[in-house]
Amino acid sequence: MTKTYRFTCIVCPLGCSIEVRIEDGKVIGVTGHTCPRGQEWAVEEATNPRRIVMSVVRVKNGALPTVSVKTAEPVPKELIPELMKFLAELKLEAPVEIGEVVAEWNGIKIVATRGA
Repeated sequence: MTKTYRFTCIVCPLGCSIEVRIEDGKVIGVTGHTCPRGQEWAVEEATNPRRIVMSVVRVKNGALPTVSVKTAEPVPKELIPELMKFLAELKLEAPVEIGEVVAEWNGIKIVATRGA
């Protein structure tokens, strides 16, 4: 059975309409891209979508009650709900510096994007 994915490319300002066809877990065709980067992005998006996750984490004894954080690398989309539960339960102790690795989840570093 062939599955077709349609995307508007976000790699550059052209916004190409790309179509990726997959059969039995293998990419059998990619159309609509104008550059190799767009093709690579669309294939990755169809076969293994990943996202940088941004959120906030509670902070004890800080000037503000939360600090913004993000993952240091993209996370598989299907794992994002699990990561969000982890972040919801995480509590940091002030001070927290911008760029500080405040936690690690499944080998992925969680980095502060604001100080507290």
